[in-house]
Amino acid sequence: MRRLHWISALALLFGFVGTALGQQQAGGQGLLYVHSAQTIGKKHLNAYFHTRFFGKVGRPTSLQAVTYWDVQGSFALNYGISDRLEVTLLPIVYQDTNRGPTGYNIPDDIFLRLKIGSLGRASSHFKYGFMVASRFPTAKQHNIIYEPYSAGTVEVGFSGLLSYFDDLLFPDQAFNAHFNIGYWFHNDAGNRLTNAPGDTISNKSISSEIVYGIGFRYPFDRWDVTMEINGNFFIQKPAVTAYSRENYLFFTPGVSYKVYKWLRIDFGCDFRLTPDKEETEYIFGIRPLPQQLPSTYPDWRVHMAVKVALLPASLYRESERDILMRKAETRREIFEQIVREQRETEEAEKELERIKRERMKAEQELMRLRKLLEGAQAQYQPEKEPSKKKSEQKKKKKEKEMQ
Repeated sequence: MRRLHWISALALLFGFVGTALGQQQAGGQGLLYVHSAQTIGKKHLNAYFHTRFFGKVGRPTSLQAVTYWDVQGSFALNYGISDRLEVTLLPIVYQDTNRGPTGYNIPDDIFLRLKIGSLGRASSHFKYGFMVASRFPTAKQHNIIYEPYSAGTVEVGFSGLLSYFDDLLFPDQAFNAHFNIGYWFHNDAGNRLTNAPGDTISNKSISSEIVYGIGFRYPFDRWDVTMEINGNFFIQKPAVTAYSRENYLFFTPGVSYKVYKWLRIDFGCDFRLTPDKEETEYIFGIRPLPQQLPSTYPDWRVHMAVKVALLPASLYRESERDILMRKAETRREIFEQIVREQRETEEAEKELERIKRERMKAEQELMRLRKLLEGAQAQYQPEKEPSKKKSEQKKKKKEKEMQ
C-alpha cells in the first residue's frame, strides 16, 4: 500500500508539472489517451473502435436555438511485429467541422505509429519505451474548432513512455500507472489554411508543441477504474487567426468492462481544467459560433470505445484452463529471467564482498609496514644522539681553552 500511495503521488506530480500524440486515443495496451510502455505481444492484433462527442445549444439569433456538435469517430489497428515492436494504424473516419455546407469530414486524417516497448529488466516494476508517430492530411478541412490544432500537412512527433506495474508476473491484473511526454512538429511554415470564406491563415514559422499525459488503471474482477490527465504546451504557437492555439489540460476518469477475454468496453469523460480564454483573432472580429458555446475547447466530452482482440485466433476457443496454462508458461519464462538476474546480483554482491576483504587485508599490511618503518626509525635515532652530544662537548672545550 505504501508503494501504491507513492507511485500515485508521483504520477499526479508529473501530470501537473509537465499524452498521447495529437490527443488521439491510444488503443493497444494503453488507456483512452495515455499509452502503455508495454507492447501487445508478437503476432497479436487488436482493433479499437472509438467515438467521443460534445454538444451544446447555442443561439445565433434571438429567435433560433441550434445544437452544435463536436463528434469524432475512429478506430485503431494495433499489431505486434515482435515482443518489443508494435505498429498502429489509426484513421479518423468521421469528424464534425461546424463550417461549410456539409459541416463534417469523411474521412478525416490518418495516424501511423511505431512503438518500441516492454524494455527494462524482468525483475523491475518499471518498463519504458519510445514511440514515433505521423499524421497524414487526408481530410478536406483542417484546423477545426474544439479539436487540437492540425496544419493540413504531414506532421510528425515522438514521445517517451514509462509504465509502472505493481505485479511483475501478472501486470494487467494489478495496479499500473503510465506516463508519456513527447514533441509534436506541425511542419506548417508558409502553409495556408482556410478557416472560413475569406479567412485564410498562413504561418511564418513552424508550430511545435510538447504533449504529455499520465494515467493509471486499477483492475477488479470485471471492471477496471482508470484516471488520466493529458495536455499540451505550445513551444511555437500557430498563426493568430488559427483555431485551437491555446494550451489545454483535460482530466479523464473512466471505467472498462471486460465482457469476454477478447472483448472490452471503455467509458470515459473529459473535463477541461484550463480556463476558457480565447487567443484566436477572427477576421472582421466575427466569431463563427455563438457566444454561449465554449471559446477554446469543450468543457466536457464523452468517450465510448470497444476493444476486440482479433489475433491470435486461439483466444476464441481457449478454455479458462488453457488460458491459465498459457499464462503460467509465459510467466515461467519471466520468473526464470528474474531468478537469473537475482543470481547475477548475488554473484556481483559476492565479488564486491571479496574486493572489500582484499582491500581490508591490504590496509592491514600497509599498517604493519608503517609500524615497522616507525620502529626502525626509533632505533636509528638513539645512535645519532651520542655523537651529537660529543660534538657539542668538544665545541664547549675549545671555547674554554680560547678563553
